[in-house]
Amino acid sequence: MAARRTRLLWLGLLLLALALGGIYVYHTFLSRVNFAGSVGAGGAATVRVPPGFSVNVFAEGLDGPRFIAFGPDGVLYVAERGAGRIVALPDGDGDGRADALQPVAEGLDRPHSLVYHEGAWYVGLPGSVVRLAPDGGSGTTPTVVVGDLPSGGAHTTRTVAFLPDGRMVVAIGSSCNVCVEDDPRRAAIMVYNADGSDGRLLATGLRNAVGLAIEPESGALWATNNGRDLMGDDTPPETVVIVNDGDHFGWPACHAGNIIDPDFGAPGACEGVVAPVVTLQAHMAPLGLAFYTGQTFPDDYRGDLFIALHGSWNRPEPVGYKVMRVPMAGGQVAGPAEDFATGWLTDGQVFGRPVGLAVGPDGALYVSDDRGGFIYRLAYAP
Repeated sequence: MAARRTRLLWLGLLLLALALGGIYVYHTFLSRVNFAGSVGAGGAATVRVPPGFSVNVFAEGLDGPRFIAFGPDGVLYVAERGAGRIVALPDGDGDGRADALQPVAEGLDRPHSLVYHEGAWYVGLPGSVVRLAPDGGSGTTPTVVVGDLPSGGAHTTRTVAFLPDGRMVVAIGSSCNVCVEDDPRRAAIMVYNADGSDGRLLATGLRNAVGLAIEPESGALWATNNGRDLMGDDTPPETVVIVNDGDHFGWPACHAGNIIDPDFGAPGACEGVVAPVVTLQAHMAPLGLAFYTGQTFPDDYRGDLFIALHGSWNRPEPVGYKVMRVPMAGGQVAGPAEDFATGWLTDGQVFGRPVGLAVGPDGALYVSDDRGGFIYRLAYAP
């Protein structure tokens, strides 16, 4: 009898511990999340844009399309992460729709970004940067340019861009939500010669700088940065920063230039931290960014910054899933960010998640959606 009472007591204690653990997990994690962006299949979105603009599907049937870029041939190329390849999307008849999906490099490890520089494409993979040089046939041959990038962990995308002086920069996200990294190259932007030599830190303290772009008037490097999770529905804000050599942006001790981290911060943690030039609603996950360099949008859009927002998970009410516009003047921010293209999130249902942006030779803005597998074309057609 005593043994049975003891077993029942231990069982009761176990059930109590499980119940308390469940309550703790709910209040510290599950109550702060939503799965709108990951549950169910994506689909074609009814994208809403300002009056005078039009939207059409440029390409579909892609597997996880990430960043996009136009080559010198005027063709749009996409890093198709799910399929492990780079695909060309020619529009030979100029009707605003891709004629075909033409693979130009296959067998790549989760390609995320691509940029054309001096006769070749450079592609960011989780652990390396490869150069795609023509092999004399219809395809391209990858050559490793940087082969020892830290990989694994929470953030595995690697974004590659080139500075006006020809040096290559690579953004490497943190391995965690918030922690002290063992490898100083994490949560940072590295800079290399174009051949991958002489790599060193350019900027630090960027939790996950996914998008990189060169502002055309100043030649400055701009970056989106995804703020930490599990600090509240509205804190810290997402940010866009201007990156200069030697800059430190605070992570993990300081966020958005002035918010001390409750776990890793201390008084004075934000001293000397570079402040962002744009702040956005927390958890919207800004990814690609592009400055409008075309000629077909209205005059007040010329030079403006566009940001693709992948969408939240760490928030009960989902936010993001859209493209925002930041007014610019003389290479500087001239006003707060505002919605430009919406509709990927409608009535709580997520149809797609914007990732990459590119301005086409036709002046249209192209947007990739890695959930639905689409690329949309946003044009001005009054």
